[in-house]
Order: sequence, then structure tokens, then C-alpha cells
Amino acid sequence: MEKVAAPAPPDTTELREPAWLGRRRRRPAVSLAVRLSVPLALLVAWWWGSGSGRIPPDVLTGPGEVLSALKELVSTGQLADYVLASARRAGLGVLLGCGAGLLLGVAAGLSALGEELIDPTLQMKRAVPFLALVPLFISWFGVGETFKVVLIAVAASAPMYAYTYLGVRSVDRKVVEAARGFGLRGPRLAVSVVIPSALPSVLMALRISLSVSLTGLIAAEQLGATEGVGYLVTLAQQYYRNDYMVLCILIYALLGLLIDLVIRGAERLVTPWRGQVTAR
Repeated sequence: MEKVAAPAPPDTTELREPAWLGRRRRRPAVSLAVRLSVPLALLVAWWWGSGSGRIPPDVLTGPGEVLSALKELVSTGQLADYVLASARRAGLGVLLGCGAGLLLGVAAGLSALGEELIDPTLQMKRAVPFLALVPLFISWFGVGETFKVVLIAVAASAPMYAYTYLGVRSVDRKVVEAARGFGLRGPRLAVSVVIPSALPSVLMALRISLSVSLTGLIAAEQLGATEGVGYLVTLAQQYYRNDYMVLCILIYALLGLLIDLVIRGAERLVTPWRGQVTAR
């Protein structure tokens, strides 16, 4: 019986070039073009619809009228004053609200006693829309600056607490126990180990808190304000200035975009490893 020759072993002398395991980044110009494509498409559609008459002026003012309103406010200096007033209120409110939410989230996440004391009350407070607190705050603080700052702080504190609590609870307990073994306790443990480990959740909380604070800012500046972007909205409603209303919406949108870009930049700096999971 004739023997069948065994197949020859594969040739292992030739090595294949390994696949690229890193992250291929788009060129900045391409990435910027992709990011701007949808907003520019919406702007072109708005301009075309207004110019062709398909969008009536009483429904949505055209871009030309909005630019005229912008030039009018810039020439009088009111725009800078209103934006700075709103930024001051929002900044102070976010600082107070996010600071309180961060401290409470760390305390509830680290300690069982802290969770039992803090979490039920914060969960009840989170279930109550902060706009429902407006009449109560007015009776307590009036309609001055204190009312506006407190309302923004309350709006910003809930997301910060929830995400910080979740981030602290997601920290590896072995890391915490090892830090305690080296003598870290209390504030030193939180600042040196817990908060850096929960930093991605804290940054996400900051992005959401800043977005929610704009809603609180709008609501606060509708009452008893004499300056601010929300006050400009009230004037536009009183005098039926549709161009001013659209301009205020665009200002809020640009503020939200600027805030998001700043937080994204900070996130890339302090958590560079998170970019490695992004698909291109």
C-alpha cells in the first residue's frame, strides 16, 4: 500500500507585519470640517428658507435681521454687559452647586454612614424639578441676585452629586484599602486617590451641570433682572422683537458649545487614556 506523504509544515521564516494597534487620528482640518458640517448645513437651510420666503419672518427671523440685531447690541455695548452679567451669575452658582455636589458625592460614596445620611435626601431632592422651587426661593430670598445664584446652584448640584457618587462607588476597593494601608485617611484619601480615580465621572458631571445651569440661568433672569441674556429675552417678548429672541437662543447655544469645548479639552489633558477607546 502506497504511503501518503504528510503535508509539509508551514514556513515560519517569513514574518508578517503586525497590524497597527494604535489610534489613527484624523487630521485637525478634517476633524474640524466634520464637526462643522451639520451646523453649517442647518445655517444654509435657514438662510435659504428665509430668503425664499418658505419660512415666514413671524415664524423665524432670517439671519440678516439677526445680524442687524447683533450689530445694534454690540454698538451700544449692551451685549457685552448682558453676557458678563449672565456669566457672573452662572459661574458663581455652578461653583457653589458643583462644590457641594462633589463633597456630598464623595462622602456618600466613601462611607456607609455618609450614604445613609445623605443619599435618601439627595435622591428626593433630585426627583423634585428645580423650577418647582422658584416660588419658595422667591419667598425666602426675594428676586435679587441671591435668588438667582441659589437657583443655579441647586440646578447644578444634582448631576454633580449623582455622577460623583457613581464614580466613587466604581473605584476599585483594593486601591482604597491599599491607600488606607499607607496611612491615607479622610480628605487626603479623597484628594489623592478617590477623586483622581473617579475623575471621568466628575468631568461628565461637570459637563451636565453646566448645561443644566443654563436652564436655571434662563429661569432666574426672567424675574426681577435688569441685566443678563435672560433679561434680553424678556425685553424681546415685550416688544415683539423676534430677531432678539433668535439672537438670545444663538447666544445660549454658543455658550453651551464653548463650555463643552473647554471641558473636553480639560478631559483630554487629565484623562488621556480615555481617547484610546474611540473608534475612527
